Amino acid sequence: MNFWKLIVAFTVVVVLGVLYLLLYPVKIEPAAWTPPPAPKLEGVYATNTALANLTRLGAETIVGAEDVAVGPDDCLYAGAQDGVIYRLPVGGGPPERFAATEGRPLGLKFDRRGYLIVADCQRGLLEVAPNGTVTVLSTEAGGKPFKFTDDLDIAADGTIYFTDASWKFSQPEYRLDFFEHRPNGRLLAYDPATKVTRVVLDNLYFPNGVALSPDQQFLLLAETAKYRLLRYWLTGDRRGQVEPLIENLPGFPDGVTTGSNGVFWVALFARRNILLDKLLPYPFWRKLIVRLPRIVQPRPDHYGFVLGITAHGKVVENLQDPNPTAFAPVTNVVEHGGNLYLGSLEDKGIGVWRLDRSRDRS
Repeated sequence: MNFWKLIVAFTVVVVLGVLYLLLYPVKIEPAAWTPPPAPKLEGVYATNTALANLTRLGAETIVGAEDVAVGPDDCLYAGAQDGVIYRLPVGGGPPERFAATEGRPLGLKFDRRGYLIVADCQRGLLEVAPNGTVTVLSTEAGGKPFKFTDDLDIAADGTIYFTDASWKFSQPEYRLDFFEHRPNGRLLAYDPATKVTRVVLDNLYFPNGVALSPDQQFLLLAETAKYRLLRYWLTGDRRGQVEPLIENLPGFPDGVTTGSNGVFWVALFARRNILLDKLLPYPFWRKLIVRLPRIVQPRPDHYGFVLGITAHGKVVENLQDPNPTAFAPVTNVVEHGGNLYLGSLEDKGIGVWRLDRSRDRS
C-alpha cells in the first residue's frame, strides 16, 4: 500500500513539474537567432594576463562603479551600486561623496560647463551640478518611458547621445533581455537647448556603450546582444546610415570610449557563453530555461577583458585576466594621462592600468 502511495505521489510531483516547466508564465517572448560561431581566443584575441597587473583605487568604499569620468578638476568620478557618485584624486586617496542620484548611476560624462551628465538606469538622463545638485533631464522619448538608461557621450555641439538598453526590462532583469533576444533597445539624443529627446535608432539588441569619433563624423555603439559594434554616421554623404564596424566579438561588448591615437576602448562584460549561444536558435527551450532556478541558467563568467579597436574595425589591443581574482566584469574603460581607468558593474573600486607597462601576453 505504501509503495503505491509513493508511486502516485511521485507521479503527481513529476506531472506538476512538467506543467510548471511548460506553462508557468514568464516575462519573455523569445525570438530565434542563430549566432555565428564564437571566435577562438587566439590571434588578436589570444588569451593573456595583461590586466592581472592593474591596481585599484577606492576599493574600500566603492562597489559597482559601472563607469568612470574624469572631471575638470582632474578627479575621478564613479557611480556606485548604492546610488552615490564618488569623487577621488586621479593619483589615489580616499573617495568622498559628491552626489546621490537616488537611483543607479551607470554612464557618466562631463559636459563643457563642468556638469556631470549621468545615465541612471532607474531615473533616466540626469545632470549633476558642481555643487552636487541632481536634475532630471529626460525620462522618455517617442511616448515611451526609459526602462534602462545605460551609457552616453556628448558631442561638441552639446547634444547628448545615450542608450536605453531595453524599454521592456530593467537593470536587475537584464538577463531576461538576452534570453528574449528581441530588439528592445534605442539610441537617443537629447538637445540641451530645446530640452527635447529624439529617437535616433530603434529596434536595437541591447544597445550599450556610445562613443563619438574625435572628428564628430560618426559614433560607435555597442550592440551587446549581437556581439558587435555599430557605426552611425552623423555627417557627410552617409549621414543617418548605420553599419557594422566589427562583428562576432569573443564577448559581450559593454562600454565604448574614445582613446588616443585612433583607438576606441571596448569593455567586454564577459566571454561568450556556449550554452546561451546554443539556446538562442530555440525560443521554446529559452522559455523553459527561464523557469528553472537561476543557478542552472547560463550566466556570465568572471573574466577581465578589454579590447582596443580602430575606426576601421582592426583589433590593436587585447588585455585580459582569466584569474578568479580578476577585476571583472569590466563595463567601461576611460583613457586619461597615460592610464586606463576601468569600471565594473559588480567589483570593488576603480581599476587602473598603465598604458606603457610591459604586458604579459602568454
